[in-house]
Amino acid sequence: MKNIPDGVYPTMITPFNKDLTIDYRGLKELVAWYVKNGVDGLFAVAQSSAMFELSLKERVFLAGFVREIAPENICVVASGHISDTLEAQVEELNAIAETGVDTLVLLTNRFAAPHEGDDVWIENMSRLLDKLPDGISLGLYECPTPYKRILSDELMSWIVKTKRFGFVKDTCCDPGMIKRRGAIASGSSVKLFNANAPTLLMSMENGYAGYSGIMTNFHPQLYAWLYSNWEKEPGKAQKLQSYLSIASLIEGFGYPMNAKYALQTMGLPIGLTCRRSDMRYSRFTEYDRFLVDQFMKLSQSYIEEF
Repeated sequence: MKNIPDGVYPTMITPFNKDLTIDYRGLKELVAWYVKNGVDGLFAVAQSSAMFELSLKERVFLAGFVREIAPENICVVASGHISDTLEAQVEELNAIAETGVDTLVLLTNRFAAPHEGDDVWIENMSRLLDKLPDGISLGLYECPTPYKRILSDELMSWIVKTKRFGFVKDTCCDPGMIKRRGAIASGSSVKLFNANAPTLLMSMENGYAGYSGIMTNFHPQLYAWLYSNWEKEPGKAQKLQSYLSIASLIEGFGYPMNAKYALQTMGLPIGLTCRRSDMRYSRFTEYDRFLVDQFMKLSQSYIEEF
């Protein structure tokens, strides 16, 4: 299994042209921007990437494009299986695997219905694992859509024992569970990446490998600094963590359109067009822009300090 570097993994957004086709020119500049600002990996074809609104052909091409243009030292992980049936998921995942991404990420909500227990999840996951290439590095993502399947402590222990998984994007947002997960994964091949900004510092104190969340679309360099310096400069790290906790509230105001606007303010050629129906027809108002403008000014002051 390929080694997965610790650090910061943006959940990438996908730029779109006005006709809703993928804007690969904008995507190329976005990848360069992430890399310039100190990330260690890229999570392509995630929920932020509009994977539920992309065809399989688009998901496959998107994953391969990101792996092709990203520097070799940048680890590219990708998901992209959105179907309900095992057979369709096998097709989707093997197609993504063939793109050459470094880690193939499985959605935790695809293996059991909300009312079904861990035994069903393990049975279905085991069937899937038998149908994936033995040598490929695998990951897991507690994706909120269509429902959030949080891994129990028992499932986390099972995942560790399989020795098949290297990347887990944690969205539990639960300090107690974070501490238990850190202990369960300690010394194993499983690396935990927190998606929740407010609990990031405490999660790294409990053995987590880094951050993989949507706020990297606003200020990835601050997360890169925190990851690299939290042990050396604990006082400054706590100050930055306090800011990042409050800053993450911007997630609730029109994401991902607000992130695309924020990227525009930094000079990237990213349009506001989104595939999501609830965003596609909404109006990004002058007030919305005003909020993001104020947010980015404050963010810039922290970037200059750190």
